[in-house]
Amino acid sequence: MREIDLNAVITDVLSLLEHQFRTHRIQLRKHMERPSVPVLGTEYKLQQVFLNLVLNARDAMESGGTLAIRSGVDHAGLVRVSVADSGAGIPPENLARIFDPFFTTKTAKRGTGLGLSVSYGIVKEHGGDIEVESELGAGARFELSFPEFAAEPKLETVFRPAQRNESTV
Repeated sequence: MREIDLNAVITDVLSLLEHQFRTHRIQLRKHMERPSVPVLGTEYKLQQVFLNLVLNARDAMESGGTLAIRSGVDHAGLVRVSVADSGAGIPPENLARIFDPFFTTKTAKRGTGLGLSVSYGIVKEHGGDIEVESELGAGARFELSFPEFAAEPKLETVFRPAQRNESTV
């Protein structure tokens, strides 16, 4: 793990799916509160989390809609990311199961039920949390939080050459 700019990770994933947004008539609204939000992480794993969330949002908006992504750092030093869609929403009876491995409401050829389970594990591995709220017909919103990476201040090292003990013979 190393310092990762979470905004850059999100932007990379969104640019990868830009064409799909157009073809699926999805309007993207992105609001990054700071130019950079650093977390301690593994870039490809965090990309997987956001790829899974965005693809699920795309699938939930079969007739098009709006995908809203926000990021920022709160007063407690947590990096917060919200991924919200205007899709069909998640039925209340499914909310408690969406992070279970192999749970899916998609047809066999469209999903394995591993995306959210894997994403949940990655978020937890990064010291974060993920929550969801949804209303049928009004979409779903996933709220992620991660500890902000704060580089420890480097201790200034003072170099003093060893004193030579010169004695005359």
